[in-house]
Amino acid sequence: MEWQDEGIVLGVRRHGETSAIAEVMTLAHGRHLGLVRGGRSRAMRPVLQPGNRVSLIWRARLSEHLGEFRVEPLSQRAGLLMQSATALHGMRAMAALLRLLPERDPHRHLCEAVEVIIAHLDDPASAGELFVRFELALLNELGFGLDLARCAANGSVVDLVYVSPKSGRAVSRDAGAPYADRMLALPDFLRTDLNAAADPNGLSAGFRLTGFFLDRHVYEPRGIKPDGARDSFIAATLKALERQETT
Repeated sequence: MEWQDEGIVLGVRRHGETSAIAEVMTLAHGRHLGLVRGGRSRAMRPVLQPGNRVSLIWRARLSEHLGEFRVEPLSQRAGLLMQSATALHGMRAMAALLRLLPERDPHRHLCEAVEVIIAHLDDPASAGELFVRFELALLNELGFGLDLARCAANGSVVDLVYVSPKSGRAVSRDAGAPYADRMLALPDFLRTDLNAAADPNGLSAGFRLTGFFLDRHVYEPRGIKPDGARDSFIAATLKALERQETT
């Protein structure tokens, strides 16, 4: 068995004295693990860092085996990611979220989304907004997609300001007013009838929205706790954005 692909390194762990097991989110083969012989060498350690983009050749005798990776660097940006708390926590948080997906299950657009987010991690507003949209896409891939395009009560596509915690569907201002204290807020940057940029309040609402449904549909049913990197990324992003707005 053999295939070639490209992907983003999510993590690596030691295997024996000289080798390593690399975890890579690939374009066509999903989140995939493979043994890298000599992966702990001085030459390979900088390559097998989270956030780096690599070219891969995977070989195994049978498809269900772990197999071996031959890895070549395409874009080594781990060093840049380590210079910013937002970037460092963001990469860790994305890796943790991708581990919620079944191994070897292709999700090309999520892999491409990670690439876009990495490119914007130096801009807290863009990174935060893209991350929320990434979490919405992940929920959709897991079968728990939200419908934010029209009101669940009257079909309206404008003035959508709430999301029902029960159905995960948008609700208009008028329809949701009697139940406002029980609704989740729909931030302006996620509304299809507006062209709004994310601000600290909007991002906080967006993270609360996706976090609620991740807890309800993914973490709690599986009996697992969210990775702390997400909270660290949110805190670093909001702090950076607030500091940016005051200068």
